[in-house]
Amino acid sequence: MVITDTHTHLYSEAFDADRNEIIKKAIDLGVERFFVPAIDSTYTKSMLDLETDYPEHIFLMMGLHPTHVKGNYKKELAHVEEQLTKRKFYAVGEIGIDLYWDKTFLKQQQEAFVYQIQLAKKNKLPIVIHCRESFDEIFEILEKEKGPDLYGVFHCFTGTLEQAHKAISYNMKLGIGGVATFKNGKIDQFLNKIELEHIVLETDSPYLAPVPYRGKRNESSYILNVLEKISIIYDQTKEEIASITTQNSKDVFGI
Repeated sequence: MVITDTHTHLYSEAFDADRNEIIKKAIDLGVERFFVPAIDSTYTKSMLDLETDYPEHIFLMMGLHPTHVKGNYKKELAHVEEQLTKRKFYAVGEIGIDLYWDKTFLKQQQEAFVYQIQLAKKNKLPIVIHCRESFDEIFEILEKEKGPDLYGVFHCFTGTLEQAHKAISYNMKLGIGGVATFKNGKIDQFLNKIELEHIVLETDSPYLAPVPYRGKRNESSYILNVLEKISIIYDQTKEEIASITTQNSKDVFGI
């Protein structure tokens, strides 16, 4: 059984003490592919080092995270563009809009999101969207940018069934992680109304650990808890869910 974690921040400082151990633990449990999103330029070297250490397992993205869109965002976007010309990445991400932490740079977040969508189209890559308290703002931009060259993953999807269908209409898979295991997560109540072809699995580690680890540091091996919950929701075996969602990730990321 091959399992794919389509979103994990393995370079995070949260893993500095035991990074190799938690990666090897996940691999031993069948998690063979880790898709690693970017945050900003300060993490680029750590990401490249990860790939060097685990070339058969690590698949890197490049992008500017919306919470890191600050006064120097144009310089950061230039870094993203430069990196995309230097080597292969599997997506532009994570990008989008976050209105939970700070609304000060909304205009700049919108500009950065559009700019990076254009970079993805230019490089024929998918996008990985970060959306927190910003569905309307995200959809407004996707509506303008939609087309056969726009596709990707709606990372950490926590919206309604209606919002799920809207995201899917823009050629987006839904990234499903620990929230599906939460009692108040809500998405577990309607997820089985969405065809499995639209779903990929993720952890977003070290964040959003699933039950029974909620509130603790998340890690990629905990995707098995997400897998178990999804198998219950869809009434299919874990092997079937792993196979379908891994194939979906291959379709999106082109591997």
